[in-house]
Amino acid sequence: MNYPKFYDEVETIKVEDKLSNVLCTFHNGEYEFNYIDVVKSAGHSCPTVAGAYLMTQEALKTLYPTSRAVRGDIKVEFKEDLEDGVAGVIANVISQITGATDKSGFKGLNGKFARHSLMDFNSSIDCSARFTRIDTNESIDIIYNPTSVKPNPNMQPLMQKMMKGSASKDEIQEFGKLWQDRVQRIFENYNSVIDITKA
Repeated sequence: MNYPKFYDEVETIKVEDKLSNVLCTFHNGEYEFNYIDVVKSAGHSCPTVAGAYLMTQEALKTLYPTSRAVRGDIKVEFKEDLEDGVAGVIANVISQITGATDKSGFKGLNGKFARHSLMDFNSSIDCSARFTRIDTNESIDIIYNPTSVKPNPNMQPLMQKMMKGSASKDEIQEFGKLWQDRVQRIFENYNSVIDITKA
């Protein structure tokens, strides 16, 4: 499998999953997600997918400072509607990592381990997403804004040529490299694109 090598340098997200433990899927229900996992699921790597990963990573670090995040015990809220902009893309990445879903998720075993109804849209919040620990009711608001990490100026003319169907194979490849270069710089400068506050 061939992909940009910086994917391997992105910090993994370690979780504990009680359902996974009960069903003997992973020892002690412990496993981790890496950036490649969400890229495979999304089918691509972009600032939105990277941002969703970073938001989840930093939110879970804040909510679980001394332990693994407990997958399935985290509620996530969005200000936007599911069909607005890239809300659905972001929600899919966060759902993959946290287990939270709106109505489509796992219904549980005898009332335990349910994953549905843990994700809400059109919430009265003023941030990109709110993450809440169900056990402690502790919440944090997180804002993702990648505008400080500018795209390479050569990307726009290359994109225009691609949309017109006049870009060469080398130009298409160059566009992709510049695209992933910005994604890499977003990860390298995560402190400038992520803001976290207690809700």
